[in-house]
Amino acid sequence: MFDKKTVKDVDVKDQVVLVRADYNVPLARRKDGSRQITSDFRVRESLPTLKYLLEHGASKVVVLSHLGRPKGKDADLSLKIVAEKLAELLPGVPVGFVDECRGDEVEQAVADTPKGGVLLLENLRFDPDEKKNSEELAEDIVRSTGATLFVQDGFAVTHRAHASTVAIAKLLPAVAGLLVEKEVTTLKKALEDPSRPLVTIIGGMKVADKQPLIDKFLPVSDRLIVGGKIAADGYKSEEPQVYVAEDFDVDSEGNKLDVGPVSTCKIVDMVNGAKTVLWNGVLGKVEDPAYATASVIVAKELGENRDVISIICGGDTAGFVENMQLNDPELHYTLISTGGGAALSLLSGEPMPGLEALESK
Repeated sequence: MFDKKTVKDVDVKDQVVLVRADYNVPLARRKDGSRQITSDFRVRESLPTLKYLLEHGASKVVVLSHLGRPKGKDADLSLKIVAEKLAELLPGVPVGFVDECRGDEVEQAVADTPKGGVLLLENLRFDPDEKKNSEELAEDIVRSTGATLFVQDGFAVTHRAHASTVAIAKLLPAVAGLLVEKEVTTLKKALEDPSRPLVTIIGGMKVADKQPLIDKFLPVSDRLIVGGKIAADGYKSEEPQVYVAEDFDVDSEGNKLDVGPVSTCKIVDMVNGAKTVLWNGVLGKVEDPAYATASVIVAKELGENRDVISIICGGDTAGFVENMQLNDPELHYTLISTGGGAALSLLSGEPMPGLEALESK
């Protein structure tokens, strides 16, 4: 199911390991003007790989990531806040930060990092060469850090051909981290060999975005449910296993903003009869609590059922479910994917340059 080498297939002892993580976390501003991370989910998901490397004798771990979509350097999108969160989540581990991603400052920061320590470099996207898949940037990062092994653990960027996903993998032995292995294995199993019945829920805004996923899962799903704005806008299917939401909650102007009670009950019945549920796309305008009812009910049904393999993917859906877990830690899901676009690309059969660049088993 997963044909790439992982950290478990190589000897990491005494190596300086470069890890591409995904710390593109949501931020909010406090009343005093300071920033805060509103969900540390992506940071926590990186911990198994970091801990594995440190426990198996890696000399130093240097972490790369991006945050947001900066146009040049932007203090509001500095990864320093993530380094502070990482230090909090790795008690006893020295965690440092340097406000560059290449050059003399990085070289000195790596030298100053104690054995068994972690160093987070500044936001890769402050440098325009990152998105250009620049070999020069990749070479500078490797030279500045002295890295001897590259670990791709940022699943959310594996569908991008960037310097930190492709160019850098050409310069060092390149393997997958535990998060990438888990995400790819779980998503591919849902598509290729699911525990049945398999129920697929597709919501969201645009049919054009979701049609490739519908086409991919239609032949393998026992039931495929269409909700969200797609259904509200009149999506139709003649396929017998497809259920399209039939009633909606509307606002004062008649806009259909959530799946209605009749459809919600039918969806819950289908979900309760499933062994595997893959959910991509919220069912209503969830940013307004008045129109989040169907999504809340489905998320609770899935989160309270430990017997179902529940896979949540898509940025809006994953974020929505993460927030529900913050309010109710008892909710459990098999996989909340960290990669919205990456999960969609993988499941739709599109190229995954960041995975293809890794060494095969």
